[in-house]
Amino acid sequence: MITIKEFVFNTFAINTYILSDETKKCIIIDPGCSNKSEEETLIEYIDNNNLEPVAIVNTHFHVDHVAGVYFVKNKYNIDVYGNENDKYLVDAAIDSGKIYGMEINEKPSIDKFLNDGDIYKFGNSELKVILVPGHTKGSLAFYSEKDGFVISGDVLFNGSIGRTDLQGGDLDVLLKSIKEKLFTLDKNTVVYSGHGPETSIGNEINSNPFLLDNVM
Repeated sequence: MITIKEFVFNTFAINTYILSDETKKCIIIDPGCSNKSEEETLIEYIDNNNLEPVAIVNTHFHVDHVAGVYFVKNKYNIDVYGNENDKYLVDAAIDSGKIYGMEINEKPSIDKFLNDGDIYKFGNSELKVILVPGHTKGSLAFYSEKDGFVISGDVLFNGSIGRTDLQGGDLDVLLKSIKEKLFTLDKNTVVYSGHGPETSIGNEINSNPFLLDNVM
């Protein structure tokens, strides 16, 4: 069974998730720690639970979601996983950080690519990779049918959807991704978003104001 620990990091209040199982292997999803205190909070949880980080997995590569990638990658000597279509954001990370007042010491890398339909495995656990473009070109969601959750990144929120006014964003594509890729999951699936509180697929189908006229 996968255990999910959520941290809220940096000025953009992004949700960083540590996923672990009984093997004590863990992955860090969207490491957003941007200062020493946040870095220590992350390390403390890993150390106190005797976890072994095996990978950084990014839903996408906007600067708020990669603020801690350089630190975590070097601290634990682990690879960064993401979708190749977000390489344009990786290349712009340092300049984007300056624009938004976040210091990015070195642009993050995508060491290993994940594609739609892949099964990502760690420990005794696995996540289905779902490509959900629209917020960025390479936005990914990670679904565990067994444990009944999906990590949606900045695609779907509690009562909202991801912004599409940044480079690579497309509202029509985003709505299509949500409708065809996420709203087809079991309605009881818990949604862990990139910002804000958790929700469920059923709740968003029934009440998300951005999607009420766009549901199948």
